[in-house]
Amino acid sequence: MPLLPNCNTCGINEAGCDEAGRGCLAGPVYAAAVILPDDFHHQWLNDSKQLTEARRDKLRPIIEAEAVAWAIGVVSAEEIDRINILNASILAMHRALDGLDVRPGAVIVDGNRFKPYGEIPWTTFVKGDGRFGNIAAASILAKTHRDEYMRGLHKEFPMYAWDVNKGYPTPAHRAAIAANGPCVHHRMSFRLLDNQLTLF
Repeated sequence: MPLLPNCNTCGINEAGCDEAGRGCLAGPVYAAAVILPDDFHHQWLNDSKQLTEARRDKLRPIIEAEAVAWAIGVVSAEEIDRINILNASILAMHRALDGLDVRPGAVIVDGNRFKPYGEIPWTTFVKGDGRFGNIAAASILAKTHRDEYMRGLHKEFPMYAWDVNKGYPTPAHRAAIAANGPCVHHRMSFRLLDNQLTLF
């Protein structure tokens, strides 16, 4: 696997941003902002979707220990329903940037949509999580922190098997919604069932 560049040239502390959970039926959307040191490299560093859960979990403490700064932003299911998932994903990234201990000189974002964050220059990159180390690191932290949260919610709502599906729209998750109805953590603005009219 080729080593991903950190895109932190000239000492500007460039933050990479990515989100996790955008396509889920339940739970919050998470985002991470990560500033990596110029000399950070790891052979596994890549888009979180290209890694096994075991490798993501092993990379998380390495990234958190060695990053110049990192932070997580969260937007709840209730907020998602109110402002829509695109705005919620961007808000989660802004909240992650708010949490950084080091002010970034620039921001790079996975995808093709973002909104200005103060006066800090920003650029979007389609599939940036497979192109730049700091976005890849953000994708890993967003994914692992969200998965951890969903495993915690599973203990309260075991009928939905969120420890396995993490809130994504698997057939088993939809079947559990059909059998038990939605709960407070479901995104009611999403199509929870194939035939939405059968929900109520």
